[in-house]
Amino acid sequence: MARKDLLDIASLHREEIEFLLDQSTSFKKLFTHSVKKIPALEGKSVLMLFYEASTRTHSSFEVAAKRLSAEVTNFDVAHSSITKGESVRETIETLQAMRTDYIVVRHSHPGLPGMIARQTTASVINAGDGAHEHPTQALLDAFTIREKFPDPRGKKVLIIGDILHSRVARSTSTLLQKLGIEVAYLGPGSLVPKYGPSTIPRFTDYEAAMAWAPDVVYLLRVQLERQDVQFFPSVREYHRVYGITTARLAEIRDRGLYIMHPGPVNRGVELCDAVMDYERSLITNQVENGISIRMAVLDWLTPGGEFPRQESYAARQRASSTVIVP
Repeated sequence: MARKDLLDIASLHREEIEFLLDQSTSFKKLFTHSVKKIPALEGKSVLMLFYEASTRTHSSFEVAAKRLSAEVTNFDVAHSSITKGESVRETIETLQAMRTDYIVVRHSHPGLPGMIARQTTASVINAGDGAHEHPTQALLDAFTIREKFPDPRGKKVLIIGDILHSRVARSTSTLLQKLGIEVAYLGPGSLVPKYGPSTIPRFTDYEAAMAWAPDVVYLLRVQLERQDVQFFPSVREYHRVYGITTARLAEIRDRGLYIMHPGPVNRGVELCDAVMDYERSLITNQVENGISIRMAVLDWLTPGGEFPRQESYAARQRASSTVIVP
């Protein structure tokens, strides 16, 4: 099942997804039992190539790589020759000469990580490309849900918000469906795509969407920076019609639903402050799980496409007599 790159969710087989989720479980057991560093990628190098600002994704990839004993280099785009007109291709040629093993890339242009992957022997991981894909976010979302529902088949996830501009919605809904989880969209008509999988119901009315009886409510960040026109009257109106207000949170608590959000949270827009203290909010769980998922992905990929590679570190740990159990 080894691969050189992770660029999208659509190309992953269910067996590969299940494998990565299982690996993430093993890695999480390791670092939650005071084992902060393992030698899985000792001698390997990871380059962080972020053309867009990021906190959660960037920091969790960096932590994941260091916990696997890899060397991490942060490519400073703001102070590189890119500001002098250097093309992405020229940048990759320069980086290729440095013999890096992994490149974690985020860029505003859809498909650019794939272009980089074709030009380098390094393993390329898509950390978000425009409104296209965000595969490791989808994997950590699935991992978080599976922690609460060990057999998630038949469960329902309602994704609320700016579906049109969301790479998270695209990747996560694709992955969840591969695992047998039902997905529905809720948002303003202008922000819910009219075209797409016929298996995904589309709602513009909050009450109608809740009547669909979801198990998880997944809120998306309103991405004003990607909206070239105004898709709704105001953020206050958006919160009133589609946000989790105090009254709606009480209803969600009564029904025992889980709440998720990929971050960063816009308080008073997607949700009220009280959601952060809700006992079934999984938002902090998602942040923690991002580390174990990205450890699993780095450990799984094979730079240079040298197949087959030996078993992953987590798999060897499970098979050995020294496996760590909770």
